[in-house]
Amino acid sequence: MNKQELGAFLRSRRERLRPQDVGLPSGPRRRTPGLRREEAAVLANISTEYYVRLEQGRAPRPSGEVLAGIAGALRLTDAESDHLHVLAGTAPTRARLHRRDVRPSVLALLERLPQTAALVMSAAFEVLAWNDLAAALMEDFSVLAPKDRNLARLAFLPSARPDTTLYGISDAAEFRQHVVTELRVTLARYPTDPTVISLVDELRDGSPDFARLWERHDVQAAPMLTKTFQHRVVGEVTVDCDKLTLTDRGQHLVLYSAPPGSPGAEALALLNVLGAGASDYLR
Repeated sequence: MNKQELGAFLRSRRERLRPQDVGLPSGPRRRTPGLRREEAAVLANISTEYYVRLEQGRAPRPSGEVLAGIAGALRLTDAESDHLHVLAGTAPTRARLHRRDVRPSVLALLERLPQTAALVMSAAFEVLAWNDLAAALMEDFSVLAPKDRNLARLAFLPSARPDTTLYGISDAAEFRQHVVTELRVTLARYPTDPTVISLVDELRDGSPDFARLWERHDVQAAPMLTKTFQHRVVGEVTVDCDKLTLTDRGQHLVLYSAPPGSPGAEALALLNVLGAGASDYLR
């Protein structure tokens, strides 16, 4: 049970709700945002004292029934409810380290997708494997040190690689929000992984934007269905973006494709011919 993170998460979810969101009168002017602690406790059918202790990180582990009541009271989504159980220590036993080894069958699959740019990303946003078209669309990851293949660093610490601008993607702000929510889930899943801990600390210290988003305690971002890359050689490349979770390793298979006959498909076809040397993206 991570008492401090649990308390902070509960507080962040309570403060985002308005009384009218849960069927309560707004009443007189409030000094603090969101529901009052006593209101959240009543809605969760637990004592105010116990709820206050939970938010303060002083309570013992809550039961599944209590967590379900709190999740309902705070109108948590499925992802937020799962995160609540992880923080409370009632989720299945977690692995100590996130996996970086990619299954051979997945590596083979990358090469069977000639019209799709594909890569495998770890739970900590490390690019672990990629096909030739992904290298042509984004960059040749093979020439980078492993630390420089981390997309979270690329998103929030541009000074570490000043020649990059996230490949000129159209949804940079949304991607940064996605990075923060995914890393919060990853840290809850691998709370003792030194790589994950040090990455989060590095981003919090080096990026005020990351630190601000991190304090929101969000664990669910809007899905990214399409994305436009600004490529220096072929121009705009608009693609469909699909992310498949490899649950046994906490990894993600990311696929960039385009409908046949579309400008995006034509751009990908040209990149396929040009190869990894075309990854001279917008700078």
